[in-house]
Amino acid sequence: MASPHDVADLGLAEAGVRRIEWAARAMPALRRIRERFVEERPLEGLRVAACMHVTAETANLVRVLREGGAEVELAASNPLTTQDDTAAALVRDVGVAVYARSGLSATDYERNLRTVIDGGPHLLLDDGCDLVDLIHVERPDLLPGLIGGCEQTTTGVIRLRRMAAENALRIPMVAVNDTATKRMFDNRYGTGQSTLDGIMRATNTLLSGRTLVVAGFGFCGRGLAERARGMGARVVVTEVDPVKALDAAMQGYTVLPMTEAAAHGDVFVTVTGNRDVIRAEHIARMQDGAILANAGHFDVEIDLPGLEALAIDIRREVRPQADEYVLADGRRVILLAEGRLVNLTAAEGHPAAVMDQSFAVQALSTEWLATGTELAPGVHDVPDAIDTEVARLELGAMGLQIDTLSDEQIAYQRSWHH
Repeated sequence: MASPHDVADLGLAEAGVRRIEWAARAMPALRRIRERFVEERPLEGLRVAACMHVTAETANLVRVLREGGAEVELAASNPLTTQDDTAAALVRDVGVAVYARSGLSATDYERNLRTVIDGGPHLLLDDGCDLVDLIHVERPDLLPGLIGGCEQTTTGVIRLRRMAAENALRIPMVAVNDTATKRMFDNRYGTGQSTLDGIMRATNTLLSGRTLVVAGFGFCGRGLAERARGMGARVVVTEVDPVKALDAAMQGYTVLPMTEAAAHGDVFVTVTGNRDVIRAEHIARMQDGAILANAGHFDVEIDLPGLEALAIDIRREVRPQADEYVLADGRRVILLAEGRLVNLTAAEGHPAAVMDQSFAVQALSTEWLATGTELAPGVHDVPDAIDTEVARLELGAMGLQIDTLSDEQIAYQRSWHH
């Protein structure tokens, strides 16, 4: 009997199984953890509520949690990124209660979040802090039963730290996003590649010789700038942080305020975690055919009301995931993926090999929370031992070996007498 669910079609499950297994081939670290979880069952008897992108890579993490003994309920963290066949396979074959359909309305999205917490979870896996926010605002009665949770995104960690600063966060949350391996693999290499993948799938644009404007030079922005330059694009960086702007300049990128960059760019990508990064006054200066994309978690980085106010005509889907806005003087602006995450909406998100690392950290951090770790309410870093273990697993899967310190070298580092 299928688990409780709200998915598009359970008949898609077989296609979902094939998709999940294909992703699993590129996720060796998670496979090693899964083998151990099957034997040790560290999550036995615990209920996990998750708000995540419902993709084949996420499905492999969920399988690890299930085989570790957890009961899992999963809601989509973005209504445009759900793979309906993956959702069906999780319900039919993995025994997960899934509430996710591609193209879900905002009302249904919020209803599904409420559904996955109704059973009283012990652990949360969040992607943007929506579950944490919902429980604190609407269901504080669930807080005493929560051991804690993990947050996967930069945006979510920012929200959590603000809650903690205001003494509003009443459970321990682990900042999975802030590990060294996550920032390197997921943010830099994953976002860099998958964002360009989404742009090219949606537009078939040649990047070589074009000017690509990257708004934000954090780890995601750096990866995106590197990948775009590698494909022959001229890269302009906009920033509000002097240190990050200096870093971009020292790496050879052109650094401009958005007001100036707007007149020169062919493709614009926001990746800041903030709102209204590209506003109406910027759009008014853009060239005909300018392409707008967002790689930040929420669809607020591009001022969509401002764009619609400038347009005299909106031609929906001139290509899949590409809407054309015609301005008063005839110039056209192309918005990708409705301003949502372009890499997950117009493409398939990060490659499975990237998510292997991220979800390995997630699985081990969940185990760490579940097996007797007593943490105070607040935002906590992932233990270095977990980060190191994941890196070790990934190196092993790649067939790589590294040096080790000798006893003399260890003694030298630990002593100030030498």
